[in-house]
Formats: sequence, C-alpha cells, structure tokens
Amino acid sequence: MTSGDRGLHPRKQPRQVRAELTRQRILTAAAQVFTEHGYAAGTTNRIAERARISIGSLYQYYPNKDAILLELVTRHLDAGAAATERLQREEPAGSFEEVIRVFVRATIDNHLDDPQLLRVMLEQAPRTPELREKMARHEESRVAYAKNLLDRHPEVRVTDTDTAARLIVSTVELTVHQLIAAPNPVHIPRFEQELISMLTRYLTTAP
Repeated sequence: MTSGDRGLHPRKQPRQVRAELTRQRILTAAAQVFTEHGYAAGTTNRIAERARISIGSLYQYYPNKDAILLELVTRHLDAGAAATERLQREEPAGSFEEVIRVFVRATIDNHLDDPQLLRVMLEQAPRTPELREKMARHEESRVAYAKNLLDRHPEVRVTDTDTAARLIVSTVELTVHQLIAAPNPVHIPRFEQELISMLTRYLTTAP
C-alpha cells in the first residue's frame, strides 16, 4: 500500500454500535451531498453539516472525501456480490428467457437507488489496488455464475460458453451503468425488456 493509498482508507473501524451508526450517518450524508452538489462541491464540511456532526468527528473516521466515496463504492460492490450469491441459491425455474430476466433485473435493481450518485462513483472514485481487486473478484463470480447457466440450459446455442459468459456479464454491467447513470433517464421496463431480448436472441440462435 502506498502513502497515497493510505489516505483513502477509513481512520477508525467502529467497534461499538454508536460508532458504527456515526459512520453510517457520514456515508448517508455523503451520498446525499454528492448527489445534490456534485463531487467537486461535495465538501467534507457539507457532509459533516448534513450528518450533524463536527468536521473533527468526521475526520476521526475518514481522512478526506475520496476515502468516503471509496467506501460508498465498496459497499455498492458488496451489494452486487450479495445479489449474485442470492441468484446462485435461488435460481428461478421456467424458460431460459425468464432466467436471463432475473439476471438482468438483479443488476438493474442494484443501480436504481440513486442514479446521480452512481454517476459520481463511476466518474470520480479513486481506483486503488484494493478496489480493482474487489471489482475483478466480483466480475469473476458473475462470470462463473453466467457460465454455469449457459452450460446447463439446452436452449443455449453458443459453442464457446466461456467467452459468452464474459460477454453477457460485461454487456449487462456496462449497459446498465451507462444508461441508468445517464443525464436523460431511460425507461426502465423497456430497457430491461430490450436487453433481455438482445441477450436471449444471441444465446439461443444457432451459429
């Protein structure tokens, strides 16, 4: 870890409920401030004011706003990983299209809470080695899940399921990120259906 990376890590790891609640207030306040004011104007003073704590108390937990944003991104990735684990445990019955629908919808649902904050996270979050490693692990888990789906469904006609799994995971992630975080809102039900139709046709059409 470089000295620059050390400045992106939380200073205090809460061991008591009250401390954890304070940290959660900081993160909630930061999400609201970044959404309302943007990242450049989303200062630690504004975050502390929104969280109703002193700036000194904020700095006991985070050295700067980059570290706060990095924590928000980390939690976003953790939520995505938890969604993938649920998919693995609770794979739906039904047609292959319905299976793809559940996969697509889980990704969309993980990005709907705050599109403005999603844009800030995509554009401004520092890419530390730890974050890149977490992102890689998350992608590999999703790719493994997708490949397992493709290998077990007879409707699938692609011959290279390794490449196909990587392609559909990247397509879903990048498309959902780009369109949900876009300044002009996308119509979610139509977007979901078009993405499902595109993937289903690609995967079930004989080469």
